[in-house]
Amino acid sequence: MAGSRSFKDLVVWQRSMELVREVYRIARAFPKHEDFALGSQMRRCAVSIPSNISEGSKRGTHKDFAQFLRIAAGSSAELETQLLIAKEEYPQVHFTKALGLLDEVQRMLTTLTASIHN
Repeated sequence: MAGSRSFKDLVVWQRSMELVREVYRIARAFPKHEDFALGSQMRRCAVSIPSNISEGSKRGTHKDFAQFLRIAAGSSAELETQLLIAKEEYPQVHFTKALGLLDEVQRMLTTLTASIHN
């Protein structure tokens, strides 16, 4: 749990917010017909990651926080799949930064979840 610190102090939350901004940039580069399809799905998944980190940190127990971190990790896996689909479909769009941030966030979520269980 974040203790007396704010969820905004968590580096994993900060990096996941950066990921959200990058996913929004990518989605803006898609054709208009993707606004309510893949682009929308990607934006929702990306937003879910920091949202679950912040919600879990305020739940008050280590068990709850770990559960919300697992939900965030699930959203990150879903986003990874969507980014890989989009990368195939739209090779002209740059995905390197988003995929790098996503990998970093996934590793941090794993580490934080494990540290809560110990």
